[in-house]
Amino acid sequence: MVLLLLVCLTALSVVALGAGAVPVPPVEVAGALLGLDVGGSSFIVLGLRLPRLLLALLAGAALGLAGALLQSVVRNPLASPDIVGITGGASATAVLAIAGGASGWAVSGAALGGALGAAAVVFLASGRGVAGARFVVVGIAVAFLAQGVLGFALTRASLVQAESAYFWLVGSVGSPSDSDLLLLAVTLAVVVLALVLGAHALSLQAFDDDTARALGGRPVATRVLAIAGSSILAAIAVAVTGPIAFVAFVSGPLARRMRGRGPALATAALTGALIVLAADLVSQNLLPGSLRPPVGLITGALGAPFLLWILVRGERGSARSRARLPTRDRAPMMEET
Repeated sequence: MVLLLLVCLTALSVVALGAGAVPVPPVEVAGALLGLDVGGSSFIVLGLRLPRLLLALLAGAALGLAGALLQSVVRNPLASPDIVGITGGASATAVLAIAGGASGWAVSGAALGGALGAAAVVFLASGRGVAGARFVVVGIAVAFLAQGVLGFALTRASLVQAESAYFWLVGSVGSPSDSDLLLLAVTLAVVVLALVLGAHALSLQAFDDDTARALGGRPVATRVLAIAGSSILAAIAVAVTGPIAFVAFVSGPLARRMRGRGPALATAALTGALIVLAADLVSQNLLPGSLRPPVGLITGALGAPFLLWILVRGERGSARSRARLPTRDRAPMMEET
């Protein structure tokens, strides 16, 4: 499955580097990547399209990994940075900074602080153990609070500032700077290295806490560190690209269905990269007329039906589980649910 995803990513990357207002054949794309200026297309491929491609791949992988990691340690498919208010916190503080006259790195720093602050609030309000439905419910409340702050910030902004704030309402993979790409790549590499080193502790998260302790693990500490890593990864990605909706949410479930078992973190990272890249190709090349919507609109339009499917599927699964239980056991289970 990982090999199949890599093949798909390679094919879409070649398409992304060649498609556009000035089409570039695959041979010239390969020549530009190898340092051969075949047909004079090196500037188009390397200067204009390659940074956008790298940002789509890095941001998608970061969001996909952040969502799958959070879902696996909290043990809830609804636990993702865009559902529990992390991306909302980034958007709210960024727009507040813009309304206050900030620009450039100050706005990105405000977005990073807002994302980490929202994650800290959700973490502290979730109680001991940091797991289960309480984490998601608290996160949804924080997300609504962030939306309120965002609306207030927009009312305080001028028309010019409101236009600038549009980036923080819907994420986009435009023309990133080298420093943005480096920051995102280094953060992703550090989190991946930490996950590799802590693979055994993460594998024990598949069991309940008592079983994990009996096997020598520290489930609560592992969960806290994993949530912190997921939050930092999502915060950096949002600070660079804005809130690309639902990528973190859908990548984990899709990866788990493809793998069939386990958290499937590597598969989720590749799935997130594939989703963002495909959505960017659709928004830039396949929509009629001159409409070029941000990639966040495309992922949001696809992610909302997927959220409904997750909810309906979960409800049907609970109903089937209750139906298989003896009558005397159904009432406690319904009460617990």
